[in-house]
Amino acid sequence: MKLIHTIAELRQAVGAGRAAFVPTMGNLHAGHLALVAQARAVAPDRSTAPVVVSLFVNRLQFLPHEDFDRYPRTLDADCAQLAAQGHCDVVFAPAEDELYPEPQGYKVVPPPELADILEGQFRPGFFTGVCTVVHKLFNLVQPAHAVFGKKDYQQLMVIRRMVAQMGLPIAIHGGETLRSSDGLALSSRNQYLSAEQKIQALQLSAALRGLIHEWQAGLRDRERMEGEAMDRLAAQGWQPDYLTLRRQHDLGPARDGEPLVALGAAKLGSTRLIDNLEA
Repeated sequence: MKLIHTIAELRQAVGAGRAAFVPTMGNLHAGHLALVAQARAVAPDRSTAPVVVSLFVNRLQFLPHEDFDRYPRTLDADCAQLAAQGHCDVVFAPAEDELYPEPQGYKVVPPPELADILEGQFRPGFFTGVCTVVHKLFNLVQPAHAVFGKKDYQQLMVIRRMVAQMGLPIAIHGGETLRSSDGLALSSRNQYLSAEQKIQALQLSAALRGLIHEWQAGLRDRERMEGEAMDRLAAQGWQPDYLTLRRQHDLGPARDGEPLVALGAAKLGSTRLIDNLEA
């Protein structure tokens, strides 16, 4: 496994451009490693299709009040995990001035009907930051495959649409959300939680399951259902941003006869968590 820090080294390492790529912000956990294993599965021939993992905390997707400065940077531990797993061939860990040698004036702005709802409503500009860095990394790695976790459900959809509309020759693969034995979705931000909060954090996925169960039981006043779910979560000490039922294919409001996804985002103490469940 090669650890490289420069674009010139990266281009030399990936060669002909058949790589499988897993972009991350580092601070890896078992969920990330599952995505790397998935990348290896779609690119089994190491001689022609290396697996590339990027470790880069992208300033463009953080709002001024968010946790960019305190977001964990754990390069040595991340590399140790990847080396022990054995699936990764190249780790790209650029410095900020390597990826952004000048202010990034050119940006990829996704359509508002997809990017300004849910996460985009509460984190303005977030998906512009995501699309800009991912498109730039795609240009550098030139992968044939890229793997993203379904835990960031809306992000995966935004990336899929970007690749389709830009005509990029990349197959996008979604990795299932990994959960702890008690059901908590794995997240780099879970380490901000106390032991007591990790137990309380299960209330978020429970609220999403509750919405799905109500819909499956025949209730159809979606706005009332979502409002009551948010009120219940707030009564348990959370600060919810949204709990909602949407269509899987476009994140529009839930409709009968279409596959649905329940999505939620809420703060527990100072830590903002997201989760989703398909139905």
